[in-house]
Amino acid sequence: MTRKTLIAATLFCTLTTNAQDITPYVPGVTAEGIVYYLPKTELEVTVTATLKSFQPGELCQYAERYLRLQDASSMPEQRWEINTIEVAPVGVPNPELAFAIKLKDKSAASQVELTDDGIIKAINTTSPQEKKTEKAPFVPVQRKDPRSYMTEEMLMTGSSANLAELVAKEIYSIRESRNSLTRGQADYMPEDGNALKLMLTQLEEQEKALTELFTGYTEISEQTFTYRVAPSEDLDKEVLFRFSSKLGIMNKKNLAGDPVYISITQEKSLPTAEEEEKGKKKPNGVTYNIPVNAQVIIQMGTKKYYEGKIPFAQFGTTEILTYELFNKKNNTRVIFEPTTGGIVKIDKD
Repeated sequence: MTRKTLIAATLFCTLTTNAQDITPYVPGVTAEGIVYYLPKTELEVTVTATLKSFQPGELCQYAERYLRLQDASSMPEQRWEINTIEVAPVGVPNPELAFAIKLKDKSAASQVELTDDGIIKAINTTSPQEKKTEKAPFVPVQRKDPRSYMTEEMLMTGSSANLAELVAKEIYSIRESRNSLTRGQADYMPEDGNALKLMLTQLEEQEKALTELFTGYTEISEQTFTYRVAPSEDLDKEVLFRFSSKLGIMNKKNLAGDPVYISITQEKSLPTAEEEEKGKKKPNGVTYNIPVNAQVIIQMGTKKYYEGKIPFAQFGTTEILTYELFNKKNNTRVIFEPTTGGIVKIDKD
């Protein structure tokens, strides 16, 4: 089969010929037809980490004297935190489960919809459009420059001690003004509630910006890391990546961080055929997967960041939808899940 023919088969196809059969696909050997794959299930693990960078205030040494703040740090610090870990199943073509459909005009099995990479999605119908939800981008908080709220006297002084005293007096003055407004005792009260709210917001911004000269401030940024896991069997605490509160997310080989483990444990699947039945010839038709759920856990130490059940194609078995289901009398329609190859919906006229 040429690449051009395979790409064309990824569309909703209705092709006709005089033959009818479904066989395992062997490149260069199998007669031309529609080639489809059953998927293997991989996990896409998205890790969101937050970096908090603390910068001490330039007047931190005067915080206790003028504002009675005893915990104002004078040392810069960076700290990473794992914010969220999200897990999503992804279907990839399984080269060991590729099939070629030899088509016949009297069979609805000749109407096939595939994904862009050839995984079967539907027969004799169209699969519903996938709804993608995009996460809102991280927007850092814009810090107000405290110097924009300083008076001329503050900006002109050359003594840090004198500056600290002037700034502290301004902070106390802002607090008095805010208290007067909230009690309705200000000399100039706003005319309505919206104006009052605006004035209080502006006073809070001024106080916060000037107070940060003593207490310091923390800048927050966010980074996202993505990992793919392709299990062929159970995993028992396999290292996914490593994490350090000082260095952040690191490669699993970097021993400077603590390991973050992933465990995958299959649930019991349906019983397979007895040995004497395995030699029997299977009926001709469309092969599909019966996936099996597995428990997925991602943890660091005793803290679990993710725990849930996810169906996996490769842990299950395959079955057949016979050709009789797709003749004109039955007109069967099937929708498959492209991440597992299992049946989502099947109906007929």
